Formats: sequence, structure tokens, C-alpha cells
Amino acid sequence: MELGFTPDVLITGANAGLINSRLVDWEHVDAAGVESDSLKLTINIEDLDGLPSPDGKIGLQVGYKETGLVDVGEFTISNTQPQLFPALLTITATAAPFKVADETKFKERRSASYGPTTLGAIFRELAGRHGFSPRIAPALDAMAIDHVDQSNETDMGFLTRISEKYDAVTKPINDLYVMGRRGELKSLSGKAIAPVVLSVTKGARPDERSFINATLDENSRVKFKGCKTTWWDGATAKECVVETGTEPFKRDRQRYQNEAEAKAAGEGTARKLKRESRQVTIDCPGNPALQAEGIVILDGSWPAYMQGAWSIDKMTASGSRQQSYRCRIVATLPVED
Repeated sequence: MELGFTPDVLITGANAGLINSRLVDWEHVDAAGVESDSLKLTINIEDLDGLPSPDGKIGLQVGYKETGLVDVGEFTISNTQPQLFPALLTITATAAPFKVADETKFKERRSASYGPTTLGAIFRELAGRHGFSPRIAPALDAMAIDHVDQSNETDMGFLTRISEKYDAVTKPINDLYVMGRRGELKSLSGKAIAPVVLSVTKGARPDERSFINATLDENSRVKFKGCKTTWWDGATAKECVVETGTEPFKRDRQRYQNEAEAKAAGEGTARKLKRESRQVTIDCPGNPALQAEGIVILDGSWPAYMQGAWSIDKMTASGSRQQSYRCRIVATLPVED
């Protein structure tokens, strides 16, 4: 994607005129499922008689004046926080339906038991309860679950916990709620993401718009090559072990209901171990094409140990009236099934 030189941002929706005329800075966090996307705006409220409503929906469009704006998405206002000096108001909004009036009790903690059932059935039940249209990857949909307990957890927290056993993620995207492997969520929602190629600009100083910096973390703790999971065989009254991958093995302390559940959990852990063995953090010029769940390709201008495709786990974009539009990317190794 060709970038321009003059950063631009536009807020739409509730109180858009007021926010755009007084916007000081903004930050958008796009995360790969573990947390909801969020938007934080800071506006100047000096000489204002009243404050914007703490409820409603706002949209974010970002980009450059030379190349146009890209619609990033819609967010629900969850909190407003004014301060006296300097006279500023911080508006926080999320992609999840966190509203002052929580009609479906999205934030309520519950306890319940499920099973025998499938992962897809649980997901559709809980997503549908809050008015979402559920989308789940076929590889996860039919996974059998003999029994699982929701223990004083929100529905979103419970879905996140059980999906992590299979190295999967869940996330609300507008009116959809999606569950899939990392890299699948946006495609499940119908939003295909094209890979973004990044090049290092030689000689750029840290105060220049084109400056790019990066750090590589090779996790010394992630030395396992596989996982051992256990399940209880009632017919023989024995604990059975399932090995996934190769030595050295990480041992899962949970005992599963049957061999299929133990195997699926082991495969999820092995996939996660491989993915998290290397992590790169990149600070670069703002680019609305960079999104969590997308792929960033570091080309031949990068050192050989950083070159190649990386899966974006988290993208934080920020900007202000005084500073350039920037992105901070945290990415791990893409893992294929």
C-alpha cells in the first residue's frame, strides 16, 4: 500500500463534530482475539459547558491526505473521563458491546456446565445469547467435549479460556462473534487481509516519519518440541498418556475426559509452542493495512534473521495533531496445520 506524507484521522458517529474539532490524540488497539479491539480518544474540553454522552457508537477512519482514509471499524463508548487541568476528556470505546446499559448481561459472571456436546454448539449458544451472529472454523466446530464447567466467568471469558486449549481465539467483530485459529478470524468474518510488505528505510533518524525499528525475542523458555496430555480410561481404570510432537515434551497438568480431547489439547499446545518460539516487535510508519490476524512480510532489506512472514498478534496505532501517525506491531511465527 502506497503511503502519503500527511497523516489524517476522522471520527464518525456520536458527537463526531465536537470530537474532530477538539481531538488532541488517539490510540487504536487491534488484538488477535485475546482482548477486544479498543479505541481511546483525548479531546480538549476547555470552555465547554457540557460533556459528550457516555454512551453511543463511534467510528474511526485513518490514513493520509494524499492517499485517502480507511475505515477501521465501529466501537461502543464504554467510559468517559474528564480532568480539570489540563482540561481534557478521555473517551474509551471497545468493539465488544460494553455499554452502560448491558441488556444481555454481557459483563455478568455465570456458572454453568456443558456436555456432552461440541465446541461449536457451546460457542453458538453463548454468542447467540448476546445477539451476535456466530462464525466458527470448521476444524473447531465439531470438536467433541464430554464435560466442561463455566465457573464464575463472563461468557466472553469462558469462551476465551476453552478456545485457548486448542490455540484458537474468539473475538467480536461488529455484529459477528468469531472463533478460529490465529490468522483465520478476519477471513471468517468476510474481511480478507492482504499481506503487508515492510522495507527498512536506510539512514532514517528516529524523529523522521519513515523511521523503522524492531526487536527480536527468541524465547529461551520455549524449548519444548511437543506436549504430553493425559486422559482417564474408565474401562481399564488407568490414566493414559497422549504424546504430540517430539521430545522434549511439555506436560499438561489437566486430565481430559477422553483420548480425542487429550489429543486436541496436545495439538493446540504444540502449535502454540512453535508459534511463540520467536516474536518480533516493530515500530513503523502508520499503515491502516496493518491488522491483527494479518501477515507482515519483512523483505530483503531486513537482516536475514528477521526476514520472512510473521503473523500479527497485536497492532497499536496512534497519532496526534503534533506527531506523526505510527504503528507498533507484535508478531509471532505463522503456524500451518
